[in-house]
Amino acid sequence: MNPQGRRDALEGAQLPRNIGALLDQAAAEAGGRDALNFFELGETLTYSELVEKVGQAVNTLLSWGVTRGTHVAVMLPNIPEMPIIWLALARIGAVMAPVNTRYTARELHYVVTDSEAEFLIVHADHAALAGHLSSFGEIKVTADRIAVVGAAETYRSWSDLGAGQSIAVSLDYEVDPDDLMNIQYTSGTTGFPKGCMLTHRYWVMASFVNGLRDGRRYERVFASTPFFYLDPQWLMLLAFHQRATLFVANRQSSSRFAGWLREHRIHFCLFPEIAYKQPPSPQDGELVVRRANIYGVRKQIHADLRRRFNLPAMEAFGMTEVGPTLYMPLEHTEMVGSGSCGLPAPFRECRIVDDEGIDVARGEEGELVVRGLGIMQGYYKKPEANKESFFGEWFRTGDLFRQDEKGFFYIVGRKKDMVRRAGENVAAREVEAVLRDGPGVLDAAVVGVPDDLRGQEVKAYIVPAVPQDKADAVVEAAIAHCAANLAAFKVPRYYEIVESLPRTPSEKIAKGELIKAREDLRTGSFDRVDKVWR
Repeated sequence: MNPQGRRDALEGAQLPRNIGALLDQAAAEAGGRDALNFFELGETLTYSELVEKVGQAVNTLLSWGVTRGTHVAVMLPNIPEMPIIWLALARIGAVMAPVNTRYTARELHYVVTDSEAEFLIVHADHAALAGHLSSFGEIKVTADRIAVVGAAETYRSWSDLGAGQSIAVSLDYEVDPDDLMNIQYTSGTTGFPKGCMLTHRYWVMASFVNGLRDGRRYERVFASTPFFYLDPQWLMLLAFHQRATLFVANRQSSSRFAGWLREHRIHFCLFPEIAYKQPPSPQDGELVVRRANIYGVRKQIHADLRRRFNLPAMEAFGMTEVGPTLYMPLEHTEMVGSGSCGLPAPFRECRIVDDEGIDVARGEEGELVVRGLGIMQGYYKKPEANKESFFGEWFRTGDLFRQDEKGFFYIVGRKKDMVRRAGENVAAREVEAVLRDGPGVLDAAVVGVPDDLRGQEVKAYIVPAVPQDKADAVVEAAIAHCAANLAAFKVPRYYEIVESLPRTPSEKIAKGELIKAREDLRTGSFDRVDKVWR
């Protein structure tokens, strides 16, 4: 079947009503098969065992006071409790706000308050952060509504809460496809992250499309990034659709990635470019992957990456807000190395428009806009952001694209003020806001600096409050302040002291002038990692 035929078939398929129904269908057909394999922890769960664990978690949450529509913030690493709690919240019809485990207390407070979470589940490694939440302002989460996974000293123990709970679930309602499932935070240009409102329909459809748009079957699926991100969540549901096993790593590792794929005979994965940068091994080609999604890989290395790893790697494009959007069908091997992200995925329509939302001519650059069934309901409690992010029902991606005569889409660049560091989106305005709140800083600007290993690094331009202050002291204070208030991946690596920042007639910082000022943006900066002025 050709790509258009598969698209038509997928769009005509009958999908499970909600996430819980998808799990039940998978367990009914493949109860004794492994659903989850946390191979580094040595823990596996069959589909039947997972249903039981989820049932026990459902009753634990209900007994604790969580009901349909309750918002629960969850800050856990890649351990079985993370997907179990997510699936339990799905059964209830409650809402999860996943929290990055690298967040500071300030960032945790933001997610808890912005999502209006009433409960917090946190790993023992991060429980101390909960004690600092009140110092950043009032929250709805009281001490008796905080549970700790692991050794609990100050707060309730998650395992104690669940002790003796039944595995049988009895609810007198059914969760609707358009019920809210996640408030999923993603970095944006307005400063702090925005919470994308993602429904059951979003998750069921996104995982279905990602798994079957090539017409392939996958018995072993791989997830190496943290579960608080989008990808492991839909990868798990993709495995459910295919009655497959999701293999879960503790954390991403570029040096071990190819070895994991080989050892576990993975069929589907998201292949990071950084794994290609590892020293070649004679075993690199011993993979049985049937499709690998790659995102933004340099077109110059695409063909060699496929050859070296015997890997059917094809480009794709998606966002938290809209899920799977563009993909390159496996048949189109002539597009390898073209730099194209492919064609619209099933359930998605894509256009390229100007600043007024009017289509540009084929071949011209413009902003990619997307519409379709199951995209996010909007940003939580952000009416202005929602107004700015849509042309009617078309979501504005903020990314510049062009489309060729054959219909293939190519990403050109970003309209958004964002730094893309090692797969993480870092909002320049959030880092700038933290810098300006720090000691001795009058003004600040943040840009991305090209980096061979991580794609980009974060650079800060600082205008000292007292021009006579020594640069070393200003930078040292800025680093300490950022480290205390930002996740580690957001803390700038490079710092340059300037007398003033160039501005446009409308008083916005003219970052283009900063970037064009010198060929190597590292020159004249303090390098926090190497601890030298360059």
